[in-house]
Formats: sequence, structure tokens, C-alpha cells
Amino acid sequence: MPYVITEPCIGSKDTSCYDVCPVDAIQPTPDATDFDNYDQMFIDPVACIDCGACSAVCPVEAIYNEDDVPQQWQSSIAINRRHFEAQQAP
Repeated sequence: MPYVITEPCIGSKDTSCYDVCPVDAIQPTPDATDFDNYDQMFIDPVACIDCGACSAVCPVEAIYNEDDVPQQWQSSIAINRRHFEAQQAP
């Protein structure tokens, strides 16, 4: 998982990261019918190309390379992983 969106995104859900992602790895999309059902955005670990564009524009500094996630937000790695595992479940 190259990049992870962490706890500061909760409640903000600023879509700047979505706007700059060249491979549409950020979910949910702002126009998705279930957008309001989520507290935060997520980065698809398969689609992400590790470019860092999202991290550079995040106004709440919530996006980190997985290896650089601060200790207090390490749980965000598993939360992001579970989000995409749940989507792939039959």
C-alpha cells in the first residue's frame, strides 16, 4: 500500500486529493451516491502508482506514504486495507 489517508481526513473529506490523482485511486468519488456514507477518503492500494500528488495537496496533511505514517495514525493502514477488502468480498 503506497499511500494511506489517515485520521485528519475524518470530518474534512476534502477532495483535493481526488482531483489530482492521475489514476483515480482515491475513493469514494465525490459524485458517488454513497459519498456521504464515509467519514474519510481512501486510497486504492492496487491502483495507486505512488506518485505522491495527493499528499502534496492535502490541506489537513492526512496522506502519508505507508512507511511514514505517524505512530498515532498507524491504525489507518489497516482501516484503508479493510475498506478495499470489503469492496472486493463477494
